[in-house]
Amino acid sequence: MAKKSDNFRVESDLLGELQVPKTAYYGVQTQRGINNYRISNTHMCDYPDYVIAMAYTKWAAIRTNNELGVINNKITKAVEKACKEIVEGKMHDQFPTDMVQGGAGTSVNMNANEVIANRALEIMGYERGDYQHCSPNDHINCGQSTNDAYPTAIHLTVVRMHKPLVAALQDLVTVLRAKGRAWENVIKMGRTQLQDGVPMSLGQEFTAFANWLGEEVKLLNKAVKPMYEINMGGTAIGTGLNAAPGFPEVCAKHLAELTGEPFTAAKDLIAATPDTGQYVNYSAALKHLAVKLSKICNDLRLLASGPCCGLHEINLPAKAPGSSIMPGKVNPVIPEVTNQVCFKVIGNDVTISFAAEAGQLQLNVMEPVILESLLESMTWLTNALNTLRVECIEGITPNKKHTADMVKNSIGIVTALNPYIGYKASTKVAKKALETGKSVYSIVLKEKLMDKKQLDEVLDPKNMLK
Repeated sequence: MAKKSDNFRVESDLLGELQVPKTAYYGVQTQRGINNYRISNTHMCDYPDYVIAMAYTKWAAIRTNNELGVINNKITKAVEKACKEIVEGKMHDQFPTDMVQGGAGTSVNMNANEVIANRALEIMGYERGDYQHCSPNDHINCGQSTNDAYPTAIHLTVVRMHKPLVAALQDLVTVLRAKGRAWENVIKMGRTQLQDGVPMSLGQEFTAFANWLGEEVKLLNKAVKPMYEINMGGTAIGTGLNAAPGFPEVCAKHLAELTGEPFTAAKDLIAATPDTGQYVNYSAALKHLAVKLSKICNDLRLLASGPCCGLHEINLPAKAPGSSIMPGKVNPVIPEVTNQVCFKVIGNDVTISFAAEAGQLQLNVMEPVILESLLESMTWLTNALNTLRVECIEGITPNKKHTADMVKNSIGIVTALNPYIGYKASTKVAKKALETGKSVYSIVLKEKLMDKKQLDEVLDPKNMLK
């Protein structure tokens, strides 16, 4: 039984004794993690889905050990209750371990083991730290290693956080598509290399945005599928040492039942244990989304530029005064912040790539920074997608007259005349329009290159949008 003092209890491990707050559910190894890792200032408890995923993992493990005759019913019942409480949101403040740490996640795994053990002890009528009745290592971690429990929890965390991310993305696609339908007859100039191109509709432009992001939903859903394969029961390196026979399959079954997700045991546990390819793949999908999303935000900022000296084709909702010195200025702050989120996601993908490459032999010890980067990207992107939709896209309005006037006065419409007067003649018309400031329409009529009826038909906006 652990020694006690007024405000602390004393626990011991391989390195000796250490004081732990008397009221804490965590124990000595968590305390060492707190003392050792003051790195990111981001902790397990900052990601509720992560804490819940750890609890589900331990819940499935205790059920497995009970079914296989390794852990008795009394301890199993208490541990299950403790895990259920964590899943319901209780005791999350007892997970203070820094997200970035050495030890390949051992501090995280032991944090979960200790909190669950001490709560189970309370449930059974014992004091916290009285580990002879329920041990973090011998009972909560039975048949496991950090090297299988930790990545299993990561997989479940990504699965849980994937759903609100995709939902936020789909909501944004829906709003963009609605804008596309509403503005299908709003004529404007399309541009290539920031120069006048050919006419299009604002609706076509926003429908394209929606289609780009709709493809990202498919890519993300495909990228999450490998997360459903777990290596529980592989223990240290995938050989299954100290796990009861049948542990991998039974544990995957219980995790699937508890979470409602289709988890299965990896076919090759030795291959699965050091493999971080699934994180690289999912991060790549996040980066793919970030690149597309950032491009859309660039376009929104250009289309809204002005209001007097820019494109000024659309109006973004005014969200904040834009300057401490320039009166009346309003900046595109929501697309700007979304751009910055995308930069962060792209940078996190580089970190994940380097960390995945750094794996050695039967384990990748860099998984903590992979996890931190992945969860940060998912959280930031989910928030950015919702913010962009609610605070920007939903409130955008078009400047219909201005866009129509720009089409009418642009030399870009001369491209539509190529099939009728030829490229060379069209080039002369465009050059003359630029030099004189006269319209393409008037020059074509004056030069008698086409009659008015035919010209009106060719330059009808509806015909030019085909």
